[in-house]
Amino acid sequence: MDEQTSTRGRIRIDLFTTLDGVAQAPGGPEEDPSGAFPFGGWQAPLFDETVGREVGQAIDAMDALLLGRRTYDIFAGYWPHHTTGENGPIGRKFDAVPKYVASRGEPDLSWQGSARIGDDLEADIAAIRSRHALTAVIGSIDFVQTLLSRQLFDELCLWVYPVVLGRGKKVFPDGAAPATLRLTAPPVAGESGAVLLRYAPVDLEVRTGTFD
Repeated sequence: MDEQTSTRGRIRIDLFTTLDGVAQAPGGPEEDPSGAFPFGGWQAPLFDETVGREVGQAIDAMDALLLGRRTYDIFAGYWPHHTTGENGPIGRKFDAVPKYVASRGEPDLSWQGSARIGDDLEADIAAIRSRHALTAVIGSIDFVQTLLSRQLFDELCLWVYPVVLGRGKKVFPDGAAPATLRLTAPPVAGESGAVLLRYAPVDLEVRTGTFD
């Protein structure tokens, strides 16, 4: 491994998903109702102590946020106003770190520390890597699909819940770019039955074979 690769910052994708791969609106009914999605908030009843601990540690470790436009708007409308109380540590962290917003438009970036990216995504990601040790991509499912298809990430962390919804935006929808990944750590199971799976990209090709 050369010095540039060993010292560059990492891009980590964090998602909550169902057994059938749906990652849309886990946190609440109004989070993303597009497509008349009827299951907003599906993850909230299954949140448990292990998930809370692991998520908290993941947030503590990051030093920047990279978000899609929709998720940024949701975060900007909520977290700056929740820097005390039970969710205070998360709110303070999100409020303090730099926030990069992937958008082709002109988003409202009034939340402190926010900047738009997206005109040249590869160059923008390289610049973010050079500034930060660990940048977290949270939610942002549409943007995540772009990062996955171009393998512009270092770790994909999936909390997979024992729920099947049958509809909604998926992490890997039909037509997703073929790719091979590798498991980077033993799975972690929560009391609710949710399982944390951590993957790293390997190849943009999928090898085939036979058992004959």
